Amino acid sequence: MAPSAMSRGKDNWIASLSEAQPVPYWLEDPGKPAAEAALTGTDTCDLLVVGGGYSGLWAALNAKERDPQRDVVLLEGREVGWAASGRNGGFCAASLTHGLPNGLTRWPDEIRKLEELGRSNLDEIEAAISRHGIDCDFERTGEIDVATETYQAWELRDWHRELTEQGLADGIEFLDADAVREQVHSPTFEAGLWDRRGVAMLHPAKLAWGLKKACLKLGVRVYEHTPALTLKQYGAGMAVRTPYGAVRARRVALGTNIFPSLLRRVRSYTVPVYDYALMTEPLSADHMESIGWKNRQGLGDSANQFHYFRLSADNRVLWGGYDAIHHYGGRVRAEYDDRPETYAKLAGHFFTCFPQLEGVRFTHAWGGAIDTCSRFSAFFGTAHQGKVAYAAGYTGLGVGATRFGADVMLDLLDGERTERTELEMVRKKPLPFPPEPFAWTGIALTKWSLARADAHGGRRNLWLRTMDRLGLGFDS
Repeated sequence: MAPSAMSRGKDNWIASLSEAQPVPYWLEDPGKPAAEAALTGTDTCDLLVVGGGYSGLWAALNAKERDPQRDVVLLEGREVGWAASGRNGGFCAASLTHGLPNGLTRWPDEIRKLEELGRSNLDEIEAAISRHGIDCDFERTGEIDVATETYQAWELRDWHRELTEQGLADGIEFLDADAVREQVHSPTFEAGLWDRRGVAMLHPAKLAWGLKKACLKLGVRVYEHTPALTLKQYGAGMAVRTPYGAVRARRVALGTNIFPSLLRRVRSYTVPVYDYALMTEPLSADHMESIGWKNRQGLGDSANQFHYFRLSADNRVLWGGYDAIHHYGGRVRAEYDDRPETYAKLAGHFFTCFPQLEGVRFTHAWGGAIDTCSRFSAFFGTAHQGKVAYAAGYTGLGVGATRFGADVMLDLLDGERTERTELEMVRKKPLPFPPEPFAWTGIALTKWSLARADAHGGRRNLWLRTMDRLGLGFDS
């Protein structure tokens, strides 16, 4: 492209953001329910769930479905679904391990069981959505991992061959350049790997609100605008203090994820990574025809600094990812949710992928924190003689896996030995992150190395190869 054309293109990309509201598209839905009242005074229960995102909502709902007589209370510091559960991309994946490559590398002896449990978990999510009448635009369309470089196309072909040889390729189809562009037309696509059954698309905030409604209907007492401040033993159970009261419970499930755990020893296992996304205006019929996408799959590219993108129910395109921003000290602050320099970068990438959509405007631009751990997938544990359980570290693939994590927490609190609790993935934890300034320095060096690998045919430098050998990583 000539320099003058590039300049004009960049100006158009920036102009596409001129009316974008710096708020999550999903949370502006007119169907958003009113918040429940805050807790004032003292309450008691069998099970206290801390956190009103997916982890906590599934824990509360599944606890009542396991035992309708169990008295359950859920505390949410702000409003149900306001954080990661209401501002993600809406990809609900069967994978419990942040993708099959990560799972196969870390738990090769358990991968078939993990894949089986993941498929069952996604089936159960779909069944729960139907059973409770949750209207969340659920579409089980699958996902295509696309190659935008020649070396990535070869890697996808080799990976599909390896999966086939190991008997793990059921429902996964390799697409060459012509085949992938037949599904979704972009001049940048050189190949794809289509997981036809392992991923669903949904409206993430509507899922959270629907789970809240289902919990209330089953008798869960939900208190919003009620942050949990402290967790202490109280007689044979536990007590959690809140701004205007306290809850005493026999058992406690912690689903706070990226927010500081009430268990101080858990905090070093996660760091916050900020991820950002754009949402377009609804595409016209002509625009839809120009890109194809008739099967409405979720898409993600194969770079280390990757994008994820999908269609909404009203044919908007959500385009997110690439930048993964970690702030020194692991701070989580509201001002980090907005990052114009990343929005401009994402807009340029969007129109490079879909030049036929030039002129389309973005209506929303937002960000939020992801709870990343060093193995990229959730970890679990108990405290206070088994009276407290926790799950965290989903690393951006928690829309589906949080339901599995909720079941693990309930198994642990009930003292049950199940096929879930016997997993090495559940029994062992990842390595914690080092204290500052080492964490920030290591993450910055890893980010630089990943960008360098993307620019040099995927070749990983000594730092990345060392991290691979140690089983460490940093990802969005």
